Amino acid sequence: MKPQLILASASPRRSELLRQIGIRHLVKAADIDETPLPGETPLAYVERVAGEKSAAGMAATCEDLPVLAADTSVVLDGEILGKPQNPADAVRMLGLLSGRRHQVFSAVSLRGDSHWQAVNVSEVKFRPISPDEIQAYWQSGEPLDKAGAYAIQGLGSIFVESISGSFSGIMGLPLFETAQLLARQGIKVIA
Repeated sequence: MKPQLILASASPRRSELLRQIGIRHLVKAADIDETPLPGETPLAYVERVAGEKSAAGMAATCEDLPVLAADTSVVLDGEILGKPQNPADAVRMLGLLSGRRHQVFSAVSLRGDSHWQAVNVSEVKFRPISPDEIQAYWQSGEPLDKAGAYAIQGLGSIFVESISGSFSGIMGLPLFETAQLLARQGIKVIA
């Protein structure tokens, strides 16, 4: 069957989430600079980056398909915790998150007949994590390419005491908001 859209993301989690709701798609990752701008708020950051990814995806394709992109950031006390640069950075992030609540901002951008965006903000509470657990978790390899140095859908889930919001948004693609944007483009999840 013909794809319904292009996913401008290399994230296997986002692709998996689209498959979960039955959306056929091609994956064509958009490579953009994801450095936060000086003074940029977490909300403005995820909206801008998701929008730039979908614009880059649209510019790079010759397919006549809408382009979906997303960006997710872990935020603690207003600070964006991106992907860890090295083991010390991952240890620092996980230590900061230990025993505390933080937010996860996930923006979705869809370009087709028009440009639509939506944002989901969820809250995650971590239990206290010991230094030995942090080291062992880093050694698992899972934190390497994850915002905030953890994956809620993986081994990192053992640190999560509670969430308020969207589990799929915390994973990287809020499905409620995504389905709403897709409907605006005429792509129905449930026909």
